[in-house]
Amino acid sequence: MPKVFLSPSTQEWNQYATDGNEELYMNLLADRMEPYLRSCGINFVRNDPVRNVTGAIADSNAGTYDVHLALHSNAAPENLSGRLRGIDIYFAPKSSRSEKLANIIANNLKTIYPLPDKVRAVPTYSLGEVLRTKAVAVLCELGYHDNYADEAWLKNNLENIARNITGSLCDFFGIPFVAAGAVRWGTVTTNGSGLNIRSYPDMSGTIIGSIPDGATVTVNGETNGWYVVNYNGITGYSSSRFITL
Repeated sequence: MPKVFLSPSTQEWNQYATDGNEELYMNLLADRMEPYLRSCGINFVRNDPVRNVTGAIADSNAGTYDVHLALHSNAAPENLSGRLRGIDIYFAPKSSRSEKLANIIANNLKTIYPLPDKVRAVPTYSLGEVLRTKAVAVLCELGYHDNYADEAWLKNNLENIARNITGSLCDFFGIPFVAAGAVRWGTVTTNGSGLNIRSYPDMSGTIIGSIPDGATVTVNGETNGWYVVNYNGITGYSSSRFITL
């Protein structure tokens, strides 16, 4: 199953138009993404808020991740302060997969941002979190925090944005989006045989693990007769027919 390095901004000095700052609200967004990522079967690790961008890049490159997702909000140049609006999703110009992910995220955000014509995927030639990471990387600038309207949209839509971006990751990985719910636990009931964990909720999905009969398993979500499960560090899908909650 896919694994994401989730990297919300560590720039607490970037103050918002009314109150709060970029680090605070990007971490609140990441907090809201976690239940959706978990229910969709997407493994994730978050950056260390004490470390700067260089530290986030180093930590990401020290692991094995499918996507490095940086969450930020923007600010206009001083001469245009408070006058700009819009969302920019930055991608690595030499990576077709980075560009693909950026376009998926931008296109989906157009459905919830009030000015869809101002949402775009943009190549970057300078952002280290996009250009210096091993994983496919994008950096999301989710509105201008020095603009009162963008600040209000961002603060009032953290849950919608979290759901939307997680849905974009599912689109990119080719897995179903599963609405977030309470984490549950179940017992495998197969009358002796092991229960397969698959990479996709279908009998054609690759078998990536097995759960012994009688074992307790974590259930993070449910989709069309399949549970999103985690057992001994393996995340995937198992038939709900053989798990008693």
